[in-house]
Amino acid sequence: MRWKALATDLDGTLLDAGGRLSARNRGALRAAKAAGLEVILATARWYRLALPVAAELGLKGPMIACQGAEVRRISDHRDLLDQRLPDAFSAELFALCDAIRCLAWIPLGERVVMKGDYVADLPDGVERLESLAAIASEKPRLALIQGRGVCEAILGDLTPRWADRGRYSPSISSRGKIVLTLTASEVNKGAALSHACADLGISTDDVLVFGDAENDIEMFEVAGGSFAMGQAEESVKRAARQVAPPNTEDGVAQVVEDLLRGAGSYR
Repeated sequence: MRWKALATDLDGTLLDAGGRLSARNRGALRAAKAAGLEVILATARWYRLALPVAAELGLKGPMIACQGAEVRRISDHRDLLDQRLPDAFSAELFALCDAIRCLAWIPLGERVVMKGDYVADLPDGVERLESLAAIASEKPRLALIQGRGVCEAILGDLTPRWADRGRYSPSISSRGKIVLTLTASEVNKGAALSHACADLGISTDDVLVFGDAENDIEMFEVAGGSFAMGQAEESVKRAARQVAPPNTEDGVAQVVEDLLRGAGSYR
């Protein structure tokens, strides 16, 4: 087998529509680990939110979090890469979010804050704020913003003025809502995968990756092999070398099971 590692996105790829890890996907990745492959999670989720999935899989190596803004080794929680949004940009973004009703998730250092009244029960470790002015002096790794009005304001006002300093990635949530993910301009999962591989002592060419969205394409570009999920947009499928079944059909598990028994064209 040529592969030394598997790297997979979470939402829309490894996880189902409800954000759950299926027994089949869990079993396939545990079998891959037992066969000697490293497993790298690569997600837009912040580190602590993705950590329960890593625990289910028994992972200890590097994890790519915050859309690639952070790479952290699970065994000792040490950051291998940590990129933050520019201060002045963050201040303008927070002011917009305070002025327009929205839902905002902001991973900072070791804590995550949320502004908005849409969510009743917060994940562990998330603090609700009435105003983001309270964190004006802190440096976020990324911002996840939901709300049509504020997203239009960000794309119409902030984006033109900060085009060279920020990155703006729209997506659709599992509930059909527009979500805008904002990071520093240099942040991407491909660069983050290179950092994770360096920590493992392997090349990105030794990695087979799975993803379903535009923010996974840069992983496709640096990895030795790539699968877009079956339900992905056509542009994402064209960017990958092959297409897996949809996440609703445990597409990652189907590919990994074939790989472990020597089937398929991606050995």
